[in-house]
Amino acid sequence: MTVSSLAAARADHHAEIVAKYDGRAPRYTSYPTAVQFTPKVDEPTYRGWLAALPHGDPVSVYVHVPFCHRLCWYCGCNTRATTRHEPVSEYVELLLAEARLLEQALPTRLSASAIHLGGGSPNMLSPEEMAAIFGALDRMFAPTDDREVAAELDPGNLTADWIRAAASHGLNRASLGVQTLDPQVQAAVNRVQSYEHVAACVGWLREAGVSSINIDLMYGLPHQTTANVLSTVESVLRLRPERLALFGYAHVPWMKSHQQLIDEGALPWPAQRLEQSEAAADRLAAEGYVRIGLDHFALPDDEMAVAATAGRLHRNFQGYTTDEAGTLLGLGASAIGRLPQGFVQNVAQELPWRAAVKEGRLPVARGVELTADDRFRGEIIERIMCDLEIDLGAVCARHGRSVAELAPDLQALAPFCADGLLEVDGQVLRVVGAGRLVVRSICAAFDRYFDDGAGRHAKAI
Repeated sequence: MTVSSLAAARADHHAEIVAKYDGRAPRYTSYPTAVQFTPKVDEPTYRGWLAALPHGDPVSVYVHVPFCHRLCWYCGCNTRATTRHEPVSEYVELLLAEARLLEQALPTRLSASAIHLGGGSPNMLSPEEMAAIFGALDRMFAPTDDREVAAELDPGNLTADWIRAAASHGLNRASLGVQTLDPQVQAAVNRVQSYEHVAACVGWLREAGVSSINIDLMYGLPHQTTANVLSTVESVLRLRPERLALFGYAHVPWMKSHQQLIDEGALPWPAQRLEQSEAAADRLAAEGYVRIGLDHFALPDDEMAVAATAGRLHRNFQGYTTDEAGTLLGLGASAIGRLPQGFVQNVAQELPWRAAVKEGRLPVARGVELTADDRFRGEIIERIMCDLEIDLGAVCARHGRSVAELAPDLQALAPFCADGLLEVDGQVLRVVGAGRLVVRSICAAFDRYFDDGAGRHAKAI
């Protein structure tokens, strides 16, 4: 069979997968997913969970900055654009007030193994505001020797001065939201930035001692083609980031009204999206990057690749992570925390979040308390998402359960097995071949809350 005929056969196989499995499925950054969060988890519940935190275990901290200097039309994050700095300054003051409330609720001064600044664009913070935030966090949490300090950054307004200021507070990992370098696609989603500036940002991060750089790329955007996706990949490869993430655009204009600005007629078809994704993945693999889980790539000696090989990779609301802390504490509007007892989320809308903090309340809106079954199924889903393989017998033994209880779930997986996407070897499930492309749908078989007719999730492919 010639190379061209092999490519055609693969394209036909992918088209069959799209036709059969391109429904909607959660991204499984948690289990239960945020759809199951309810107001039953309130401030008193959260305070009780905080008071019971183990004294000796390190925690992770997430700080949400819901501001950008521009609104990218594809964005699914909780953020807003502003050209004035006053709203940011006012927000930071209340963020510090929330931190004081959280500090008072903690049983003792815990240690923090990771601090993650997300958004929005954390580089909307001034150096003085960043110093105030880190000052508060350092008073609340003792840093571990190997503390990770990470930030999600918009290259569009990133400067060398900002990076130097962040590095003075320990910034050692950065994620740059590049998405695409094609001018037509950039204009169609309101995110114009040059390769030259992105390269300058990478250079400034290297000079400041940031040892791990991730670059986010997207496929499935309006006017994207396999050719211009690969062109972006080629440009980014010249920068040799330690990690890359390749996300599919989730078009959910009923949830994110600004996505209505995107011309739906210019969006690639599902089969085209799949071709873009796989062509980019093949190119990254050819360049030596290890493919991790659903959508991440890392150099072989990167901590994420090492953790994936060792079965120590995890998944949270920031995606795949090497963070092994059992507790994640969130600060800021919409921030989500994870504690041993369950998940908790702050008020998502900025104004009511501000009002709650001003009233001296931890701004909790909702959450979910974990049941024994949630923990059991959550481990199954996380391991499949991270490892693409799971020993159900071993997981069941850890949770005092029987594999026989999963018979209905395994029956739901029969089509995936029949189509060569999943192998069952005794009690071991193994995602194979193109099964990686539908791993979220495979995981949904174990999700007892999942309703594929609710239309609450993005397309699975």
